[in-house]
Amino acid sequence: MLVATAPSLAAQEIAVMDVGDALAMPRPEPDRLIRYGPQPQQFGELRLPVGPGPHPVAVVVHGGCWLAEYDLGYMSALSAQLAAEGVATWNVEYRRVGDAGGGWPGTFHDVGAAADALRRLARDHDLDINRVVVLGHSAGGHLALWLAGRHRLPADDPLRGQQPLAPSGVVSLAGIPDLAGYASPEGCGAAVPRLLGGIMAEGSSRLRRTSPIAMVPLESPQVLVIGQNDPIVPRDQADRYLAAAVKSGDRIRLEEIPGAGHFELVNPASAAWPTVSAAVRDLLESAVDLQRR
Repeated sequence: MLVATAPSLAAQEIAVMDVGDALAMPRPEPDRLIRYGPQPQQFGELRLPVGPGPHPVAVVVHGGCWLAEYDLGYMSALSAQLAAEGVATWNVEYRRVGDAGGGWPGTFHDVGAAADALRRLARDHDLDINRVVVLGHSAGGHLALWLAGRHRLPADDPLRGQQPLAPSGVVSLAGIPDLAGYASPEGCGAAVPRLLGGIMAEGSSRLRRTSPIAMVPLESPQVLVIGQNDPIVPRDQADRYLAAAVKSGDRIRLEEIPGAGHFELVNPASAAWPTVSAAVRDLLESAVDLQRR
């Protein structure tokens, strides 16, 4: 375990972004818009690096309190920047709370299907299926961690999928790994009961199958990146999960960005970006090292 304060600008040099700033970020066009299912929200944006493959891949999962009001667009700038740095990106959309079929269990089915669709995309777009990092922000950080752990669900669990993609690692940006601990009557936490279809009893089957803190060990390396001044996801989410993951034997580290809020972590123009980019590269390089052994 490593808990680190990221090398970054001083706290006062990082302007804390709000949701309006995030939604106003540039939205570069993808190279391909590809459907992975028949529902309107079942598609993703594929961006490819310049040059020949096979390319490593980041599956990008947006947040927004799991709610239909927020879509994948605010992760487009991050996805384009990673592609410019040599990592193909698959920025996925999925049914959310408020969409027909969203919430329980559709949100989980969609995110799993989108990740598993990489096998087909790899054949058509020269992607390296053995070098895949899942990167998610906020509620998408929860879903990214869940994707890494779903292979541990029973084989007959419909949330697991028939052949769940095994990522090389996970980067959780201001993620929400403890659903029960995040649920609240107000704010983003109010969406948790709706995500789980109203069943929130501690130790319930739905929590055990969907909350990363209840699913450890995920058996994938993980990097948790948090902002020091995040007003949406409290620090104790990361701390509790870190302790549980370490105890389970998972390889994990925590990076805190001084002065950053919730949205700097997805802004390639912010001082947080070098830490995010390095986390993706480190996990992909670790995957290469394992292949060489």
